[in-house]
Amino acid sequence: MSADLLDRIAGIEPGSRLDALRHARPAAREHTQRARDVLLSPADERGFSRAERLAVASFVLGLHRGGPGRGIEALAAEYDDALRALDPELADAVATAADQARRPGPFGVYHEAGLAAESEPGERYVAAPDAGGRVAERLAAALSHAALLVLRPREASPEAIEELLDAAWTPAQIVTLSQLVSFLTYQARVAHALAVVVDDTPTLAQGGAR
Repeated sequence: MSADLLDRIAGIEPGSRLDALRHARPAAREHTQRARDVLLSPADERGFSRAERLAVASFVLGLHRGGPGRGIEALAAEYDDALRALDPELADAVATAADQARRPGPFGVYHEAGLAAESEPGERYVAAPDAGGRVAERLAAALSHAALLVLRPREASPEAIEELLDAAWTPAQIVTLSQLVSFLTYQARVAHALAVVVDDTPTLAQGGAR
């Protein structure tokens, strides 16, 4: 398992009180890092390439950018840098897509009659293959689906899955894509929370602090 990314982003030093608190729930800490390793750097990609995975990660964190605190921005930079090291042109295309897709959310229209009154219409984003050819139809479909899950989850539907199937995503890959988007959203929240705690009380993150 790789070194804990969230500790590094937040600035949590070994031996600090916050390090001890995170060790009090070792399973949560370990499984979060393992999930990242498995979803972003699997031993068997099963047709869902590392470049596609990093593109989705960079895009999803790009949707979360713009809020208060430094945690999400730092996490987004990690995925941006990893994608840029692999494919600079793809990184540029994904950054542009994220800028275009970013909306206040979540929003959307409920299909269930009993929830219709809680619907909140909003501007939808649908990715298109870029002119440079870095974002192909398959990846564009994945980014559109990621935007759906992050910004307007109320509108998730079987039709959305069909759009991925039509773009050559297999059922197993669609499951992994959905897991990746869900994990990234969770990771963004934890990164934000830990950074807020560290910035509010820096001594909690300092090695040997009591």
